[in-house]
Amino acid sequence: MREIIQNKLKEIEQKENIKILHCIESGSRAWGFASPDSDYDVRFIYVRPKDFYLKLEKTRDVIEWQLDDVLDINGWDIQKALRLLYKSNPTLFEWNGSLIVYKTTDEWKKISDIINKYFIKKSGVCHYLSTAKRNYREYLKGDTVKLKKYFYVLRPLLACKWILAEGTPPPMLFSELVEKYLDDEIRADVDNLLKLKMQSPEIGTGNRIDNINSYIEANISDIEKQLEHIPYEKERDWQELDKIFLSLL
Repeated sequence: MREIIQNKLKEIEQKENIKILHCIESGSRAWGFASPDSDYDVRFIYVRPKDFYLKLEKTRDVIEWQLDDVLDINGWDIQKALRLLYKSNPTLFEWNGSLIVYKTTDEWKKISDIINKYFIKKSGVCHYLSTAKRNYREYLKGDTVKLKKYFYVLRPLLACKWILAEGTPPPMLFSELVEKYLDDEIRADVDNLLKLKMQSPEIGTGNRIDNINSYIEANISDIEKQLEHIPYEKERDWQELDKIFLSLL
C-alpha cells in the first residue's frame, strides 16, 4: 500500500504541476487504533510555481484527489497551511507529528523546526474539547451506541489533558496518551474495546459502557473549568512564516 500511495503522489505532482513538501497518514491508522478494514487517510502539503500566487483571481488552495473505500487523499496548498499555522490550527501539528510519513523534504524540515513556536495552548484545548463534546453528544449518549466512537471522544480528551499538563502539541499515538493520562478506573474497559476494534472489520453498535461515559462526562466538566483559567496568548509574528513561504517560490 505504501508503494501504491507513493505512486499516487507522483501522479498528483505531474498532473497538478505541484511539489509535495510533506505527506503523511492521518486518522485511525496514525492514531494507532485502525480496524482491519480502515481506509488510508493520506494528507499532504504542496507548493505551486511562483506565478500561481501572483494572480488576481481567487485560486483553489486544496486538492481533493481521491475518496473511496480504500483511499482518502487530499492536500493543502502551502499558503493555506502557513496561514492556518499562524492561527495555531491543530491539524498542522497533527500532520507534522504523524509517525507514518509517505514523503517529506528539506523544505518541510524548515517548517517542522519552528512549528511548535506557533502552538497556542488555549486554541489546542478548545479544538480537542469541542471535538470530544461533539462526538460524545452525537454518538454515545443513547442506550445503544457506535462503539468505535469512544476512541473519537477519548483521544481528544486525553489530548486536552496532555496540553494542559505539557503545554505542547499532543502526540499522535493513542497509546502514548493512554499510558500517561488515562485513569486506571477505565483502563480495562478501554483495553478490551481497543482489542475488539483492532481485530474486527467493523465493531458496530453495542450497549453504552456506563463506566466510560461517566469518565467522559467528568473529564469534559473538569477540562471546561481549567480552560477558563488559561490566559489568551499574543498572536505570533508573521515574519518567519513569510520568510519560509518566499524561500519556497
